[in-house]
Amino acid sequence: MGAAASALLLGGCTVGPNFHRPAPPVAEGYGPADLPQQLAAGGQSFEIGGMVDRQWWHLFGSPQLDALEQEALTRNADLAVAKAALDQAREVWLSGRASRYPTVQVAAGASRSKDSYTLASPLSSNDQSYSLYAGQFNISYVLDVFGGRRRQIEALGAQAEAQRYQLQATYLALTSNVAGAVLQIASLNSQLSAAQANVTTLRHALETTRQMQKLGELSTNEVAAAENALESAEQSLPPLRKQLAQMKDLLAVYVGRESADQPALDLSLADLRLPPRLPVTVPGQLVGHRPDVMMAQANLHVASAQVGVATAARLPSFNLTASLGGISTVVGTLFSSDNAFWSVGGAVGETVFDAGGLRHQQKAAQAALRQAQAQYRGVVLLALQNTADVLQAIVQDADALDHASKAAQAAERSSRLAQTSLAHGEVGALPALAAQSAASQAQLALIQADSARYVDTIALFQALGGGWDGHTGEGSNP
Repeated sequence: MGAAASALLLGGCTVGPNFHRPAPPVAEGYGPADLPQQLAAGGQSFEIGGMVDRQWWHLFGSPQLDALEQEALTRNADLAVAKAALDQAREVWLSGRASRYPTVQVAAGASRSKDSYTLASPLSSNDQSYSLYAGQFNISYVLDVFGGRRRQIEALGAQAEAQRYQLQATYLALTSNVAGAVLQIASLNSQLSAAQANVTTLRHALETTRQMQKLGELSTNEVAAAENALESAEQSLPPLRKQLAQMKDLLAVYVGRESADQPALDLSLADLRLPPRLPVTVPGQLVGHRPDVMMAQANLHVASAQVGVATAARLPSFNLTASLGGISTVVGTLFSSDNAFWSVGGAVGETVFDAGGLRHQQKAAQAALRQAQAQYRGVVLLALQNTADVLQAIVQDADALDHASKAAQAAERSSRLAQTSLAHGEVGALPALAAQSAASQAQLALIQADSARYVDTIALFQALGGGWDGHTGEGSNP
């Protein structure tokens, strides 16, 4: 019995559940139907089981995008906040680890005193006036018999892990936002170019219509229709310019600049390329590549360790203390054998009555663990849903792009034929203007459909974790 007690005191045990990573999803896909091998438009194909490149934005083939991503990673304020928060969490964890070791303090003091002759002198020489010097070492150590402190350190480590995943989530959101902003600027530039070209064409059509009216070939109604078409086209330009200016302001924030110092960015969709290969990480691997899932797992680890902390709080605590020092009227003899003192002590304590406070704290920790387990399951389901939605968007938007391309080609042919018929006097201005308007709308729809494909691709890289591998060895340090 004594040997067992000694082993318990020296080696200790660790109360509370040991944390184990939740099992990954067993599904092999993200929906009831298989993904098509080749997409309808855009020259892209799925690669089941493929992995996202760490710097996936290089796949869009834009040096300007690459430079802006690098600037954002260097200067973005949110990323700097997340890095500092991780540094803080790591230091708190390291501070907690220090509690595993004894605490050693050194104290020294000096005083000059004169006692009343009414009282006996505290010195063996009975001097009433004296100088007194003291120095000592104090050592204290809390025996972690039941592992409560180890569980607390474990919880601090898991909190630091969660902050590391938060940093990765910030990194992923930032790189995705920068790529999305650059894409939106390119799309708006392309839409502006198309709209301005339409304005130029309609302005020329108005001049032609007015000349033909003077010649008596067209009516006033047709001139008014041409004027209306031009004004409607002109009206579409300010909203596009407003969106473009706002997107440039937002991009400046992402890269850590003031709005007055926003990056000079002049590119269109033609300056970007769609990555031909679209990796599709399987669900079992996805949970290890999504920072939000790994953060939920780290929070689950924290809750598990806190159960051990609350359990140990209900058990006895053991403390050891020791002091070694000396007191003398002369500094040179402070640590002589005659002036030395020492003490060694130990204490054990346990709460015998607290009206159930500690028991309820333990139950609260157990409830928090169940809550973290449910939250983890919810985050995993949302991650799977997010990825499934993006994959479906890619498939459906590829079909939409295919139809938009064919519609734009047909509308352009119709517009050319109408213009030719108008020039030969075969039709009036109204059919030609209607055909031109339809061609313009079809071209804008094509640009927007093309933009949607880029948005889908960025969203897929983000949904798959952006090429970050969040798996670390169990019990690894943050």
